[in-house]
Amino acid sequence: MNTKFTNAIVRKPCPAMVHGITSADLGKPDYALALEQHTNYVSALKECGLNVTVLEALNDFPDSTFIEDVALCTSKFALITNPGAPERNLEISFIREPLQKFFSVIEEINSPGTLDAGDVMMAGNDFYIGISERTNHKGAEHLINILRKYGMIGTKIPLSTMLHLKTGLSYLENNNLLVSGEFINNPAFDKFNQIVVDENEAYSANSLWVNGKVIVPKGHSNTKVQIENAGYTTIEVDVSEFQKLDGGLSCLSLRF
Repeated sequence: MNTKFTNAIVRKPCPAMVHGITSADLGKPDYALALEQHTNYVSALKECGLNVTVLEALNDFPDSTFIEDVALCTSKFALITNPGAPERNLEISFIREPLQKFFSVIEEINSPGTLDAGDVMMAGNDFYIGISERTNHKGAEHLINILRKYGMIGTKIPLSTMLHLKTGLSYLENNNLLVSGEFINNPAFDKFNQIVVDENEAYSANSLWVNGKVIVPKGHSNTKVQIENAGYTTIEVDVSEFQKLDGGLSCLSLRF
C-alpha cells in the first residue's frame, strides 16, 4: 500500500543563505532567484495535493530552508533530530511548535547521537539510515530503537562519498527506487526495482515522490523520461540556487 501525504511544512530561505554550508563549486546562490524557485516548489507540492504550511525565514540560520534535516515525520510520530553540523543545531528549537500542530507524539535524538533526516529514507515501515559525516552510529541506533517502539524497522547504510543518503537515493513507492553512485549494486537495495540515474544527471537521484507524482529537478531529461516510463507523472522544478548549497528537492520540505 502506498504512502499518502496530506501536508507539508516548508521554511522560506533567508538572505543569509548565500553564506550557507556547501561543498559544491557552483558559486553563491542568487537570493532573489532562490525565493522565486522556492515559491514554485511550494506550488508543485500543492499540485500534488498537499496543504503547505510556509514558515517564515530564520535570518540567523543560512541553511534553515533545508527543513528536512531537522525533523522526520512518520505515520505514527514526528522526530526532532540532532543535526551533525554544529552551526545547524539550534535550528531544532524552531521546529517543535510547527510539528505540535500536527503530531501528538514527538520523539527526539539526543547527543552524543547526531542525525540529519536527509540521511533517512522511508519505504513503508522500513527506514534506511545513512551513516555519514552528519549522522553517526549513535544517532542511527537511537532512531532504530525509536522506530522499533512503533513496529517499524531501521537499517544502517554506511556512506563513503555522498553527503546524505538521499543525495543518491529516492524511494518512488510501488517498490521503485532511484539509485546513483555508490548505491548502485548495493545489496541492501536488492529487493527494489532500481532505476539507475546516469552519472551526469546524479543530482536528480534526489527526486521527490508525492501522491503518485514525482517532482524532478529541471534539466535532467533522461531521469525524467525513466521515471515517466516507470508510470509516473513528473513535475519539473528548477532548484539551481539550492543545489549550490548541496540541497535537493527532498531537503526543502517535511511531508506527511
